[in-house]
Amino acid sequence: MTTAASSCASFLIKILLCVSFLCLLCLSEKACVVHGADEITLPVSSLFPSPNCKASTTNGSSTLKLVHKHGPCSPLFNGELANYTQFLLEDSARAKWIRSQFSGTNTANDLKGSAVSVKAKYGPGGESYLVTIGLGTPKKDLTLLFDTGSALTWTQCEPCVVSCYNQTEAIFDPSQSSSYANISCSSPSCSQLPSGTGRQPRCIDSTCVYEQQYGDRESFTIGFFATETLTLSPTDVISGFQFGCGQNNQGNFKEFAGLLGLARDRISLVEQSATKYDRSFSYCLPPSISSTGYLTFGKGSVKSASVSFTPISTVSRSPIFYGIDIIGISVGGKPLSIPSTVFSNAGTIIDSGTTITQLPPTAYSALRSAFRQAMTKYKMSTPASSFDTCYDLSGSTMVTVPVITFSFNGPIDINLDPSGVLIPVDPSKMCLAFASSGDDRDLSIYGNIQQRSFEVVYDVAGGRIGFGAKGCS
Repeated sequence: MTTAASSCASFLIKILLCVSFLCLLCLSEKACVVHGADEITLPVSSLFPSPNCKASTTNGSSTLKLVHKHGPCSPLFNGELANYTQFLLEDSARAKWIRSQFSGTNTANDLKGSAVSVKAKYGPGGESYLVTIGLGTPKKDLTLLFDTGSALTWTQCEPCVVSCYNQTEAIFDPSQSSSYANISCSSPSCSQLPSGTGRQPRCIDSTCVYEQQYGDRESFTIGFFATETLTLSPTDVISGFQFGCGQNNQGNFKEFAGLLGLARDRISLVEQSATKYDRSFSYCLPPSISSTGYLTFGKGSVKSASVSFTPISTVSRSPIFYGIDIIGISVGGKPLSIPSTVFSNAGTIIDSGTTITQLPPTAYSALRSAFRQAMTKYKMSTPASSFDTCYDLSGSTMVTVPVITFSFNGPIDINLDPSGVLIPVDPSKMCLAFASSGDDRDLSIYGNIQQRSFEVVYDVAGGRIGFGAKGCS
């Protein structure tokens, strides 16, 4: 053998050894992911949540730790990991609630009346995320859902005139805070409530009373509209913060203390803190419910090195939501044949509280067909609730999934994280994490599963929303 041939053979052997070693690493290391131009290969086990919390570092004075409400990092965790079947039921109810905001249909309940007898079903969302804030003087820590689809921030309050559900922390008692004050019915702030809650305020003893409903309208909060001191960190304190002090709270709220509203409205935290944070915030939802993410405020707190922006659009009839314009979807590098009118008919919102992205049937059908074609080497399994494209991966150590790319007005292209493509429904079943909205005329909702691992930047003052890849690391 010549010297050149010997060197070439030696080089090839080294390459083969390196590839073999990489394969061994992928088989043994949960985090090993191999990226191709149009597909990603990763361990099946990496898509399943862990029973143990993996906390990430969150730096910055205006940064709050963000946890999945059913994950092991949550203060509400009961030792049982999330049930995705229940998530889907709650998710469907939230989508119906969101769409009801566009049709203007709502019902009313009573603060002074007896507790509503109808059985509560669903709360603000299925797979939602929590943050902990301080309220009052001295401050009391409260764990709240954060929600870009709601404007009003509220928490349960003593003396619970009608009803309070069980929560993990002590219920906030305004009588123990020196900075609490009710808002009067004659205040301009009271008259601003309808744009954020969709309900006209009422008066009880000259005090402004709010009402907010969720899901199938069987989850709701009614109480006094008030001001209080809100503490995000020792150096981030907002005085005179307007919030709902809930006295009649019923539904599927599951032990958290209330909700942090970040929608586009005058009563949201975004607008109330505009002077301090310039109407800017961002968050990162981790790839796994077993890890922590963050919610941070202010333009200077953006953590991603590179962020791609798309304009915020206003969706007709309900401007509190953050609209974005989808202009195309690709699977495995191949654009889907979807008429442009499919996405422009009713528009699209991005929502932190909806789990699964819901697309018009025409778009979903094209996505499903292309995904199935790319996954033919895997055995299909039975459907699970609204998931109709599922696979039995119990005999597989690794799985190769096509890259799914969403194109937004800008134009910008966002390649979804694998955790935003396949979702584990049970130990042997993985499903495509999308659903049909049911009608091409329905609003599309870009859900939180597809936002995983991105830093999602809301530059509300600049009229744009950005996506920074690998934003949680």
